[in-house]
Order: sequence, then C-alpha cells, then structure tokens
Amino acid sequence: MTVAEQIKKAFDPYYNAPLSAWNDYTSLGKVIHTEKAEIIKKNNTVEKYSHFILKGCGGIFLWNKNNAVCIDIFFEGEFFSDYMGFLHQKETALELITFEPCELFRISRNNFEHLGYETVSGNKICRYAAENRFSDKQQQQIDILTKTAAERYSELRIKQPDILQRVPQKYIASYLGITPQSLSRIRSTLVK
Repeated sequence: MTVAEQIKKAFDPYYNAPLSAWNDYTSLGKVIHTEKAEIIKKNNTVEKYSHFILKGCGGIFLWNKNNAVCIDIFFEGEFFSDYMGFLHQKETALELITFEPCELFRISRNNFEHLGYETVSGNKICRYAAENRFSDKQQQQIDILTKTAAERYSELRIKQPDILQRVPQKYIASYLGITPQSLSRIRSTLVK
C-alpha cells in the first residue's frame, strides 16, 4: 500500500477525498525514519512539520517544573504533531518523542499551506484535519473530567491492545494523570 493509500484509509471516516488528492498531498512531503526515543520536536521551538505515523508510535509532552507530562499518545494511522505550534508558527512548550522506531510521513508548513489554498480537496483535507483534532482533544478533556483513570485505561487497551508492549508504562500513567504505582494497581484489578 502506498503512503497516499495509507493516509486515505485512515482519513476516509472524516472525509473521503479522492486518492488523487492524497497523491497531491504526499507529493509535497517525504517519508522519514526515526529511532526509539527520538525527539521529533523540542519544547520551546516552532513546529515546522505535520507528521503522519505509518509505523510506530509516539507522544506529546508538556514540560512542567522540570517534569515531562505526557498529554497525548499516537499510533499508526494518526497525525502526530504539535498542531497548535504548526498552525500558528509560534514556539510552544510541547515536545514530540517517539516510543519506538517510527516511519513517518512529514509535510512542511509551507507545503501544507500550499495544499490548503490551491485545491478544493486540499482545503477540505486541511479543514477536516483541524476539526477532527479539535474534536479529539475536546473528547479527551471530557473523558478526563467524567471518567476514572481505570475507565480511560480500559478504553486505551481496547483501542490499542498492545499498548503496554509499545509505550513505557510511566508515559501511560502520565497520560492518565496517575502515578506508575496507581497504573500497576489498576492493571492488577483488571486482570482479576
């Protein structure tokens, strides 16, 4: 499957753009390979690229008082970037780190903008990507306020059954807003 086909398959539930639109999109970027624990974007820098994960996983971290807090986790078939920094081209405190070796498709801000302004399909892709990202983040905020860490962990396991083999437990715990010890207790109660 080509890169354009992979992105189209992941994006079709939000907007079923023709394959030609995704071919145009992928012609403006390139595939890169990363190592495990590689910093894709450092904190307090401007996000220059939007990434789509072809293989692997990673997380977004917010540095708070010399402590990195995992605020999001991404897997294959998902866009992976500091979207706020990417859109506004301003420095943010967010850092992107891979959890395993990754294969990423990346497109620069200039090329992304060109796509959004030059074609109807490109404009729709950019708009639906922004809407989807906003909806996902809003749902995450609702879940944090209305569900327990155990419920959110169970949902993570349903979406990504092998998350424990792919993401360090300390980052899963950080994402859930709990300590690694609390995550261990949750895991042990769910096994019973």
